Amino acid sequence: MTAIGIVANEQKTKAWSVAKELVRLLKEKQVGVYIDHVVASHIGRQELALPIDKFHEVVDIIFVLGGDGTLIGLAREIAPYPIPILGINLGNLGFLSESEPEDLPHAVDRILSGEYCVEDRMMLHTEVIRKGKHIHEAVALNDVGIAKGSFGRMIKCSVYVDDLYVATYNGDGLIVSTPTGSTAYSLSAGGPIVVPYINAILLTPVAPHSLTARPLVLPANEEIHVVIDATHNDLGLTIDGQLGYQLEVDDEIVIRRSPHITSLIKWKERSFFEVVRKKLQGENG
Repeated sequence: MTAIGIVANEQKTKAWSVAKELVRLLKEKQVGVYIDHVVASHIGRQELALPIDKFHEVVDIIFVLGGDGTLIGLAREIAPYPIPILGINLGNLGFLSESEPEDLPHAVDRILSGEYCVEDRMMLHTEVIRKGKHIHEAVALNDVGIAKGSFGRMIKCSVYVDDLYVATYNGDGLIVSTPTGSTAYSLSAGGPIVVPYINAILLTPVAPHSLTARPLVLPANEEIHVVIDATHNDLGLTIDGQLGYQLEVDDEIVIRRSPHITSLIKWKERSFFEVVRKKLQGENG
């Protein structure tokens, strides 16, 4: 292994002590280390600093210190380069993270000895088309949300899959998610849990004004078109719940499978179903 990169959420106060310990452990093993410049300045190791957009040139694996949001943000940032990511959970749920701070020595040993597997997670590519012009595009690991803002009035989403009309949903909006995102916002809106090794796109209405509107699971190779309408202009698009764009009436949102993937490091003995039981169902055993 040539080198390991370290990225941390600067808002997590515990991140700096964990980063220092991680650097110490890796240097003991004579492994090359590169650190996001923000982390490097906080722990006094500026000689190891490297911009994240340069990580792909020298780094084999990235350790992410933070919660799921930190990992998801990094996944979008390095999307063109499928560098395996190991999440060290400093957040609350830590659904995507595989290790805890107290397990750092064991985690480092396992990584260096190759005792792990890599899961390739599909991503979504999104475009916003306004009056025939492409005005925004983004990539998402979890989901794309189309929603009304603070107004109590509904938004109307007309959905087409490829060239076929599906339905028009009246309500608070619509979530289009990957299997990875099925345990996030989509789940809260009543969507199904989908195992991450199935390539599919989920379509989940948010608070639909209908008794028959139900989530859909679609093949990953199909393209989704959503045309929005409303009696107000407080409309928005969110990417992974982290990036936001203002929408207008009659905007068209086109969502398809991205050519990019996110590579997550997982321990071989830990199944997705165990994670669901422990993180979502509160099982302690």
